[in-house]
Formats: sequence, C-alpha cells, structure tokens
Amino acid sequence: MSDNDNKIKYLVEQALSGNKTSLEHLMDHFYNDIFRMVYYRLPTRMDAEDLTQEVFMQMTKSLSNLKDSSLFKPWLFRIVLNRVRDFYRKKSILSFFGSTAEKDVDTLVNADSYSDPSKNIMDKEFRVQLRKFSENLSRWEREVFTLRFLDQLEIKEIVQIVQKNENTVKTHLYRALKKFRSNSELYFLLLGE
Repeated sequence: MSDNDNKIKYLVEQALSGNKTSLEHLMDHFYNDIFRMVYYRLPTRMDAEDLTQEVFMQMTKSLSNLKDSSLFKPWLFRIVLNRVRDFYRKKSILSFFGSTAEKDVDTLVNADSYSDPSKNIMDKEFRVQLRKFSENLSRWEREVFTLRFLDQLEIKEIVQIVQKNENTVKTHLYRALKKFRSNSELYFLLLGE
C-alpha cells in the first residue's frame, strides 16, 4: 500500500469516527478527480458542478456504510457512476413526459469568463468528438475506456469500481481501443492536427 493509500485510509477512518476535518480533507483530495469524471460524462459544466456536489453529499451521508476503508476510492467512484446514471435516467423521464428539461447548452456559454477562448473551442470539439465516438461503444466498453483514459485509473482500480473480473475489463478495453484506433477524427484531434 502506498503512502497516499495509507493517508486516504487514515482520513476515512477518522471521518468514520466523526472527524469533520478529515471528511473535508477527503473532499479536497478527490474534488478534481470527481469533477473530471462527471464533466466528461455530462452535457454542461454547470451540470457537472452540481452533480459533483451531490456526489460529496451522498458520500457524506453514506460513509458509514463503507465496510473496508481501504476500498474508499472505488466505493466513491461507484457513487459517481451511479449519480451520473441517475442524472440521465431523470433527464430521460422528464423528456418522456414532455418537460422542457435542461437542454444541452453550448460549452462556450458556460465557460468561465477568465478561460482561454481557444481552449474552450478545443474542449467543446473534443467533447463532441468523444460523444460521437462513444456512441459506437457498448455500455461497458464506454465505461472502461472512460475510466482508463479520461479518469486515468489503473486496471485494478477499474476492476474494483465496475465489479467485474480483470479479464472482462481488459476485453472491453481492448475492444474500445480497437474502435478508437479506427476513429481518425478523434485521434487527430488528440494529436492536435
């Protein structure tokens, strides 16, 4: 176990015993990872910010259900994936009943005013191409590919998060990579060409 893993385990144990400072340290430590996971899965930055907050509220509420503090990270990331699924389920239900549910807002409109406009354009283009590419993937190929390359998780972490065996995860990743290599638009966008 690495020093970072030991630190996380210690913070979780302290948070479980009621230490609010440890809980805040856990939130600070994982905020960027969680936001990145959510941001690449939702249509707008505002949705991502809201859902990130919901994830941390759920984490705080459910922490007492965690049985093994060394499995905190995959447990937390499963909360993220479940909240994202809930978001799309809710959106689907609202659109079914004809609600004028939130529409996909242009990323440039939601971008921070201090951001570099060229970065926002590239970010928007990347998200569009990524969405197009992911439409050609099965659910598990998309999930494993995203966890590995956008969320930058190791195979063993992905196995814990999706609760599938390692060979199954590797098979889904292999299939997704094969499709990625044949997707020239996204590939060249990543190369900057």
